[in-house]
Amino acid sequence: MSNPQVETVTTGADKAKLAAAVLLLVGALVAFYALAKQGPIAQWGALLVLLIAAAAAFFTSESGKSLIAYGQDSAREVRKVVWPTRKEATQMTGYVFAFVLVMALFLWLTDKTLEWVLYDLILGWKR
Repeated sequence: MSNPQVETVTTGADKAKLAAAVLLLVGALVAFYALAKQGPIAQWGALLVLLIAAAAAFFTSESGKSLIAYGQDSAREVRKVVWPTRKEATQMTGYVFAFVLVMALFLWLTDKTLEWVLYDLILGWKR
């Protein structure tokens, strides 16, 4: 079975959109610290406006559109999942706790048996 080659074609405009998004993101951080003397409203306003512009630039690129499509596909798949009822979830949780308890007892008994065999019978180190 051969794996098909996936080729991604990025145009100059797409690269420019991604570069603009990165520059807007860096600009948002620079503006936040540069406007420290102007007050918190100017700081946070510039930060939010530039972050929104960076997100808009990213989501108009092919990478952003692919991310949106992935999110939509994931949400569609989650809606297809058949979730257990409360009763089924409680029963399965009880089974897990019972199994853990049985395994803990088994391992404790195995440990004590091996301790008795090794220390008392073989080595003779009785307490």
